[in-house]
Amino acid sequence: MIKRTACLIARGTDPYHNLAVEKHLMDTLPKETAILYLWQNQHAIVIGRNQNPWYECRVEEFLESGGKIARRLSGGGAVYYDLGNLNFTFIVPKAEFDIARQVSVVAMAVDAFGIPVEMSGRNDLYISGCKLSGNSFYKAGHSAYHHGTLLMDCNLDEMALYLTANPGRFQQQAMNSTPGRLVNLKSLCPEIDVRLMQEALFHAFGKIYRQTPAMLDEYMLDGPTLERITDRFEDHNWVYPAALPYGFTVSERFPWGGVTVKLQVEGGVIRAAKIFTDAMEATLFDRVEQGLTGSPYLISAIGNRLEQKLDLLTDAALRQIAGDVCALICGKMRAMDRGYES
Repeated sequence: MIKRTACLIARGTDPYHNLAVEKHLMDTLPKETAILYLWQNQHAIVIGRNQNPWYECRVEEFLESGGKIARRLSGGGAVYYDLGNLNFTFIVPKAEFDIARQVSVVAMAVDAFGIPVEMSGRNDLYISGCKLSGNSFYKAGHSAYHHGTLLMDCNLDEMALYLTANPGRFQQQAMNSTPGRLVNLKSLCPEIDVRLMQEALFHAFGKIYRQTPAMLDEYMLDGPTLERITDRFEDHNWVYPAALPYGFTVSERFPWGGVTVKLQVEGGVIRAAKIFTDAMEATLFDRVEQGLTGSPYLISAIGNRLEQKLDLLTDAALRQIAGDVCALICGKMRAMDRGYES
């Protein structure tokens, strides 16, 4: 049961620091406590945990424009940020994680401006068929978070420009985060702004959780710890995947998301495996990569090794995702044996 609530509004707009604050709040979450964290990033693209930035955005052009590219801990797709976005994070104990309850806070806040919303797709919020908020999730230890963005007055032209990858640069690209039908809240309610939405989210959070949130400040957090976490988020090796000579590539889109699998094969053994995906699941694919690495490059061996990983999964949905990845790899291998590429 949630007995205490708190709210923290970020002081800065650096994506690496803001992601560090989010993780630090999650790592230090007291028992029976829910925190609402509100933050903004200035001219940034944040990719999902398992995505490849080179697949998702115009990396060179965006960096040359002064933008920053970061990788978050949660799954899902790439997001473009400017100060026309307001980001929210609900940080709660795992036992209290409730997507419907958390989304209801956002819906209540938006409805306060006369804008009714509905959840659709992969836990996104829509108004009249147009998306105004995307959400993703992460769980670790005893805590979990649910974060998302609200399009307040975002530059949608810049979003479309930078989230459109060059299709000639990649082979077998199955997915990207090019925006579809989006809408800014300000176009629906001209008087709305970030400050007013922060206030609306604060009050809705208190009503839904039946607790008046205490106000926190970043200065209350441990500075050296925040710096260390920020450095990890800013690390080039965390943001950008290693450029290994992968000789095997296969891509597909499933109901749970798009996926690209790359294998480095030497001497009949898989020496390295990398999976890029916009699936909401954050940590499953690390386990699948580990299962593939070191396996003989044989359909039977790959199937057996991944089956062992599947046996450890109690969630049927995760078993299905891992099974789809295994079938995709093996299907490509069979097609190659028949002398053509699938």
